[in-house]
Amino acid sequence: MVGRCRTTQWEDVDFKDPAPYELELKAVDACQQDDVLICAAGGSKVSGIWGELLSTAASNRGCVGAIVDGAVCDIAKMKAMGFTVYATARSVYDSLNRQRVIAIGGPVEIDGVTFRSGDLVMADQDGVVVVPREIEVQAISAAWKKVHDEKVTRDAIKTGMLATDAYREYGVL
Repeated sequence: MVGRCRTTQWEDVDFKDPAPYELELKAVDACQQDDVLICAAGGSKVSGIWGELLSTAASNRGCVGAIVDGAVCDIAKMKAMGFTVYATARSVYDSLNRQRVIAIGGPVEIDGVTFRSGDLVMADQDGVVVVPREIEVQAISAAWKKVHDEKVTRDAIKTGMLATDAYREYGVL
């Protein structure tokens, strides 16, 4: 999954919320083509803050996926619709009166990493990488160089060069 961050900050609540879902729906409705919803919920497992309905709404707006530092629900349904979600937990409980969005669009932190709306984000089964907009060109250039250099090293090893010799020759592993 590759896209632009659209950030939301979540908090746990233990009261009847007078405006449930207000900011999370506003965040989803504001999605644009190629956005990735970033849901910073502090790893909370209180409820599944993301599921099939939000995925459907976000997908309709052009959002390509969500990264949830917390729990999600409806995993099979999201998978069936082809909406990519990476999360730290799962829960059968709805977020109503359990969790809510308290801010949208501002910087959020997940595991010591800052995500800002508009930053480039990539995620796959190996993990999540966020690239701040101001260093995006340099980071992409360095990544392509690394991919190229690894290909040269891999090709050398495939043709019989020892890994030690390949590292000594190309300096990449």
